Amino acid sequence: MDKQTLINYAKEIWNQAYVPYSHFNVGAALLTKDGKVFKGCNIENAAYPVSCCAERVAIFKAISEGETEFSQLAVIADSDRPVPPCGSCRQVMSEFFEPDMEVIVTNMKGDVKSMTVEELLPFSFTSEDLAEGQSNS
Repeated sequence: MDKQTLINYAKEIWNQAYVPYSHFNVGAALLTKDGKVFKGCNIENAAYPVSCCAERVAIFKAISEGETEFSQLAVIADSDRPVPPCGSCRQVMSEFFEPDMEVIVTNMKGDVKSMTVEELLPFSFTSEDLAEGQSNS
C-alpha cells in the first residue's frame, strides 16, 4: 500500500476522535504485513491518565484481533508540523513493531515525515532488558 492511501485511512478516523478536553484530534492507521488496516483515534477521559492515543488504539485493536506482524503506521493531526507520537506510544511501538518498521507522521497541511521505530525511540527499553534483570537475581 502506498503512503498516501495509509494516510487517508488515518485521516478518515481522525474525525472520530473523542477529545472534549484537548480538542486535538489524532488519527492512526496501522498496516499489517498481510494487508489489513486497523484504524484508531484518540479517546480522552476526564481522568487524563486513562485516555488513550490514536496510535495505541490502532495497535491494541490489531493485537486483540490476533495480528502481530506489521509493516507501516501512519499518524495524522491538525498540527503545525507532522505530529510526533508521544513517549507512551513510542514505548508500545517498540514492543510490537520491528525496529526498522516505517512510521509516517503527517498533518492536515500535507507535510509528511517518515522514520523507523528505532529512529523514533533509540535505546528503548525492551523485553530483553527484563530478561537480563531476571537472570541476575
